[in-house]
Amino acid sequence: MELQYLGTAAAEGWPALFCECEICKKARQAGGKDLRTRTQAILDGKLLIDFPPDTYTHALQYGLRLSQIEHLLVTHSHMDHFFPVELIHRHEHFGHNAKGMLKVYGNAAVEKAFYDAVLIDRFKVHPLDDAVKFVRTEPFQDFYADGYHIIPVAADHDKRETCLIYIIEKDGKCLLYGHDTGLEMSSESWECIFSRRYDLISLDATMGKKHSERYHMGLPDDLEFVRRLEERGCVDEKTIKVINHFSHNGEMTHGELEEFAREHGMTASYDGMKVEF
Repeated sequence: MELQYLGTAAAEGWPALFCECEICKKARQAGGKDLRTRTQAILDGKLLIDFPPDTYTHALQYGLRLSQIEHLLVTHSHMDHFFPVELIHRHEHFGHNAKGMLKVYGNAAVEKAFYDAVLIDRFKVHPLDDAVKFVRTEPFQDFYADGYHIIPVAADHDKRETCLIYIIEKDGKCLLYGHDTGLEMSSESWECIFSRRYDLISLDATMGKKHSERYHMGLPDDLEFVRRLEERGCVDEKTIKVINHFSHNGEMTHGELEEFAREHGMTASYDGMKVEF
């Protein structure tokens, strides 16, 4: 498998749109890997994970042919992970000769956001029935998409909806895509996670050096997450461990994140990074 990180920032981007904090100033000055768009990834060039406002930018920057993508996994309805109004552009009126049907997988809140966006009056003349289909996902109800075995797992995030992280398997390889979540997942979620051995784990590191009680994780929480997986034999020294989804509130430059990652056998993601496993 190959996972490409298209964007690696939290909701406000980095540097944040309206921010003048010191870490944002440093990012603007340094450029390069310190500039981050909102979190999104693509697996094997086929399976798109999340759909932020930066999706169009990602398509241009990395040469993505989104017209050929037929499966989109959405973790939750927050705007930085799901910006559904763009999906209207898969209608033949806006985008010609797209491949087949784009299936969008997500929870009930994602479903509501989807229909609220694409059924507004000015789009009614361009129905998406032949272009985009929504598929409701529920925790622990696995399904297959283009040969990938996908297991949604209930996250520890916004309690107003059933946010999801995903276990994805294919051809003997296994990925845990863990954004956005804290450590306080249900016992059922942890047992589901413990049921697999992982070739790559991608963990939320929103809060940088800070410990996060819930909702997101910081680097201390990532270390605890890995410890739990090691204890259950789910990861070992061969497992690729990536930290991702960074906020300026974590107060660490990319160089500092890389240094932490090296010290703990991890990799700090950056926009455009590809990982083969």
